[in-house]
Amino acid sequence: MRKFNFALWIAATLLVLLLAGFIYAAFFRPYYAVSGNNTLGFLIFGSIIGAVIAFLIFRLIHPSGSASNSTNVTSHTVVESIRRVFKIVVAEGQLNEIYNYENTKKLLKFIPSTKKALVIVKAKVLIGYDIEKCKWEVDNENKKIKLLTFPAPEILSLDPDFDYYYFEDDLFNFISRKDLQLIQGLAKEQVKQAALNSGLMKIASMQMKTLLTEMVSANKWQLEGVEKIDDYNLFSPAPQKTEISTGDNITLSEVETIRK
Repeated sequence: MRKFNFALWIAATLLVLLLAGFIYAAFFRPYYAVSGNNTLGFLIFGSIIGAVIAFLIFRLIHPSGSASNSTNVTSHTVVESIRRVFKIVVAEGQLNEIYNYENTKKLLKFIPSTKKALVIVKAKVLIGYDIEKCKWEVDNENKKIKLLTFPAPEILSLDPDFDYYYFEDDLFNFISRKDLQLIQGLAKEQVKQAALNSGLMKIASMQMKTLLTEMVSANKWQLEGVEKIDDYNLFSPAPQKTEISTGDNITLSEVETIRK
């Protein structure tokens, strides 16, 4: 819009100059008997000026596609720490969550003002073990390995992807950046609890027992205390006061139903 206004100012200025020249030539220029009629010259000059004005307006409204478009990206990477770990991934899960966030506050203590958000969370969860937490005894003479303690399976990686499907707020209770951070944190925690309470933990323990048994048997050793792999308890905190539903496959039609 600013470019268009600028082009109009240029066109108006040129037209005023052309009109002033025409008035001067028609009424104020001294007349000489030898001078001829210069109407053709004015027509040619006016046509050139009109073409220039039309070209400028066209270029300002429709800029050329070959115009330079520059994008600068700056990145700074800081490595905070590097350490050696001994962690094994034995189970992987894909989780879909529909997270419904709703917050209501009262203006002047009696006028309700509500903001809502519907978020679809798709997360990839990797379940495994931290072998550094495991304790065992080795009997080289009898070729036996006895497990003393074995850690519980844990989430080694949680990679969520947030899709904000629906927003609703008003002037007195709008969704801010802080709300988005809160929604992401609550949704991520809900996905974490859903993964801990799913069958991934049992699959992980079965995979670990199979892995250790095959490794020990391949070297003609015996493994004792393998039942400790199944002896674990997962702590699940109290759920948040939000409306949440989970499922393996979620379609947009289902989301529309929840939204309505």
